[in-house]
Amino acid sequence: MLFERLQKPSHRTLLIALVIPWLSAPLFAETDSKEAGKKSEVLIAELAEDESVEDVEHSAPLQRDGQKEKAPKPKTSRGGAGVDTPSSASRKVAPNIDLKEVAPPPEAQTSAPPETDADAAESEVMATEALAEPEPQPEIREGKVFTLLDNDVMPGTSTRLAWTPGIQIAGLSQTTPVLVVNGINAGPTLCLTGAIHGDELNGIEIIRQTMYDLNPEKLSGTVVGVPIVNLPGFQQGSRYLPDRRDLNRHFPGSPDGSLADRIAHSLFENVIRKCDMLVDIHTGSLKRTNLPQLRADMNNPDVAEFTRGFDRMAVVHSTGSAGMLRTAAVEAGIRTVTLEAGESHRIQQHQISAGVNSLTSLMERQGMISRVFVWGDPEPVYYDSDWIRADHGGILFSEIELGANVSEGEILGYVSDPITNAQHPIRSTSDGRVIGMAVDQVVMAGFAAYHIGTEAEVPGE
Repeated sequence: MLFERLQKPSHRTLLIALVIPWLSAPLFAETDSKEAGKKSEVLIAELAEDESVEDVEHSAPLQRDGQKEKAPKPKTSRGGAGVDTPSSASRKVAPNIDLKEVAPPPEAQTSAPPETDADAAESEVMATEALAEPEPQPEIREGKVFTLLDNDVMPGTSTRLAWTPGIQIAGLSQTTPVLVVNGINAGPTLCLTGAIHGDELNGIEIIRQTMYDLNPEKLSGTVVGVPIVNLPGFQQGSRYLPDRRDLNRHFPGSPDGSLADRIAHSLFENVIRKCDMLVDIHTGSLKRTNLPQLRADMNNPDVAEFTRGFDRMAVVHSTGSAGMLRTAAVEAGIRTVTLEAGESHRIQQHQISAGVNSLTSLMERQGMISRVFVWGDPEPVYYDSDWIRADHGGILFSEIELGANVSEGEILGYVSDPITNAQHPIRSTSDGRVIGMAVDQVVMAGFAAYHIGTEAEVPGE
């Protein structure tokens, strides 16, 4: 999957296309209403986002007694006005584009020669003709016009828009593609974000496959996808921004802060506030891989109900840390989860298929699409988890696979000393399931190698 890049800026809206052929989504069937109605009021532990070991070390179990319940904050207006949004007087109608078609490469902009008197006269005639014969406007059909980034997207159409945080040298600025599919019928707005960390590739393809399979003539509501949020990091194969900051620690951002603050603020004000629902897609970091799972604040009733729309996705409770996109969006009244799948720097089709399947089931549950959907068995909620660490340095060789169920004392892998040939086993400290693990690599003593989740027991079952 590739994005076409503009060689030079244009005075017109810059559009960037995704050029990998689209894949159809699997067939589906309706879920059992009894399973969907289950409540998970359980004793839950906090788990920080993004597989950051430092964050996980600071997580602590929640207390059942004396715990203060956060009052839900009122939803804020999602008018879309932000630092990069021009005034409404300059809005234009976005072109209707078939996202499945490969967009032609943009032409380089060349300097125009000095205008002669003849050219000026011809321009005046063309301007007069344009005023005499205005272009016909698209007919507004059933549904609602969706306004984003100073463009009106008509019902029953799809398009590519461009977002820029305005933080680069003007002559070298790059735009980030934003895909929009606006349904023929009214409905909620679902936003999908990927590659907030520039080295996390699976989310880019999950968004591409999900959105390119949508038919706006059969969609209720709107789906907005930003496949590559951190474009500079993506181009460098780096998790971070050019200033070495983690973008997912700076939301909702500020217009006059650091580089990360400004990018976060621009995205949040211009795109995120237009959402009713948000799925932020990530992978494991630091040479670690994650079982497909949701990170969600299960203490929030709206978010907990939201997680039940994802098929075949385990849920790991996490209230989230300050600065995360998920945390900021929930505080703004937007139902939000983080979807973790696989490892960074790789395209993993099995993980991608799991993500596409769950997003399709979510849209079916929200009434946005109508399909025959075959639901899988409900996945568990993990209320506690442990990182199993290596006690010796050497080369890690795993004996178990991601998603395996393990018992306390079971050998998960070995650390082999390449000099002394000593073999040091790593054993599980609890019963549970491997929801995250390090890939085989050179490790030092204290390295977090295996993430073991403990399944929640739902009262009354």
